[in-house]
Amino acid sequence: MTFKKGDKVVYPHHGAATVVKREMKEAFGEKTEYLVLRMAHGEMVLSVPVAKAEEVGMRWPISTEDVEDLFEVLRKRDVREPANWSRRFKNHQEKLKSGDVYQVAEVVRNLALRDQNKGLSAGEKSLFTKARNVLVSELSFSLNVSEDEALDRVEQALS
Repeated sequence: MTFKKGDKVVYPHHGAATVVKREMKEAFGEKTEYLVLRMAHGEMVLSVPVAKAEEVGMRWPISTEDVEDLFEVLRKRDVREPANWSRRFKNHQEKLKSGDVYQVAEVVRNLALRDQNKGLSAGEKSLFTKARNVLVSELSFSLNVSEDEALDRVEQALS
């Protein structure tokens, strides 16, 4: 995958970003080319070595055609997950780290359902917020809408 300035991409665990530039940096006596990413959500800026972009899971946002499949994941209600809090939390963390938007949607759905039924622990609330932000940032790129509108669409699918 070749990413260039202006491309909209997804960085696992942080969500959607725009490539603001490519630059050479020297570290430990070696020159390496980096992609500089500005995250869509918040003010974070990341530098990713060009040679490692694919390895770390950087990818293009999902296509508009795939968005409906994503909303189907959010609408699904017969969910099985571990009853044990620590196992469930670890499972959700791994899905979020995967960078796979469908797994991130599963985390958002599972935690939203759990919140409605039993409430969330502080750790789960934090994970839910992070997963929802990652999902919404990618959807705003895929649908070419604001993050607020993408969030509204996610909340409609969850209700």
